[in-house]
Amino acid sequence: MSARTDIRDIEDRADCERLVRAFYGRALGDPIIGWIFVDVAQLDLEAHVPVIASFWETILLGSQTYSGGAFAPHAALHARAGLRSGHFERWLALWRATVDELFGGERAELAKAHATRVGRAFHARLQSLPAAADSTTPGPATGLSLTMHGPRPARDPQE
Repeated sequence: MSARTDIRDIEDRADCERLVRAFYGRALGDPIIGWIFVDVAQLDLEAHVPVIASFWETILLGSQTYSGGAFAPHAALHARAGLRSGHFERWLALWRATVDELFGGERAELAKAHATRVGRAFHARLQSLPAAADSTTPGPATGLSLTMHGPRPARDPQE
């Protein structure tokens, strides 16, 4: 297998925004974790992208444009949805695939490694917090469910 030579590393904020938008393009419609973003968080992508791009710009480029706390929003989601290890693993798989599709190099590898560290640390911290326990949480407590997002198919008027 040969390495791709037509791909470059993450170099500036525009690259961070491109990566974040591409990732959310996948994540929002994902049958395993999409519901967390769409139904639970009700994510406003246009408001969220600049914040998360700043997070990655700070991590990857040292720009210090992010000053928020990333854990609190995830704790709030966990309280509402009961985030499980499979959710984090799916998030990481989508993130890695997106990074690999768009970029290659030292910063791209750092983006994947940092996401792995943060995802695992967040999951570990969330285990000590109460999770959603109501019957509206998709899937059984020990597993993950698939859900479909997006426009509903048009109904046949003769049904």
